[in-house]
Amino acid sequence: MIDKFMRAPYREGARGPIAFDCWGLCIAVRHKVFGLPLLPSLGAVGKNKLKANTTAYHDLRQGMEECSPEPGAIAAVLRGALCLHVGVVVESEGRLKVLDTNPGGACLRTTGEFEAANPKVVYYRDRRVLSEQAV
Repeated sequence: MIDKFMRAPYREGARGPIAFDCWGLCIAVRHKVFGLPLLPSLGAVGKNKLKANTTAYHDLRQGMEECSPEPGAIAAVLRGALCLHVGVVVESEGRLKVLDTNPGGACLRTTGEFEAANPKVVYYRDRRVLSEQAV
């Protein structure tokens, strides 16, 4: 299922289904692959919009809880207080990997490779899903 996302081109502000930016890919994979509720499209976020990214990150984080890497978790890339980028954790070849996209296209790396390539990575799961499952 993630093959179609791997082939999708990067386009700034794109939310799919043909092309994605990093946030568009993250919300689409969480919804289509893991059946998780759609998160807001956050039209103001983008590769060079660090203030908008960071504001959106802080707002969304209120409904999330920090976790270890797990399928469906959001991998947020931070530098200080700024949110630079996001990806989503998937399982591939029996290993946890982060799927993300940039102008060069989609990339699938182990969590260790993703963490080594970025200043700081924090993983989040959606608390709303945990609350629904507890009912």
